[in-house]
Amino acid sequence: MFKKILYPTDFSEDAEKALEYVKKLKEAGTEEVVILHVIDLVYLEAYEDVYSLEGMDTEQIMEKIKDETMKKLKGIEENLRSHGLKTKLSVRMGKPCAEIVKAAEEENVSLIVLGSTGKGTVSEVVERLLGSTVENVVAHAKTPVLVVR
Repeated sequence: MFKKILYPTDFSEDAEKALEYVKKLKEAGTEEVVILHVIDLVYLEAYEDVYSLEGMDTEQIMEKIKDETMKKLKGIEENLRSHGLKTKLSVRMGKPCAEIVKAAEEENVSLIVLGSTGKGTVSEVVERLLGSTVENVVAHAKTPVLVVR
């Protein structure tokens, strides 16, 4: 039924819980998992403040962030492969909601599985005004979304 799924992760505790569901979906016929992390450019300035102290320019900072992200994604990939699932890694930059929805369409997945809350640093007030990434994915995705708490 859900042969290919999208697992967006921000490496939060809820994302880890969602990963457990992803593994269980193998029993329901899932064969492949696209593991996605979106680097939110809203926080680029904060990254620049930290890494510029090490003498890095913006391009070097982005490469460092991508490299660190890929290391984390490869750990998840090994975990899923040990459960007999095929995997594909993806790192995107932009607004998490938009990139998750776009990745789901481009990869032609039949399900998106994500944690209910992320580890974003946006204040509760801003999140209430703009809505969370999860709420926006549920509202805009054309494929079913499984939200894990």
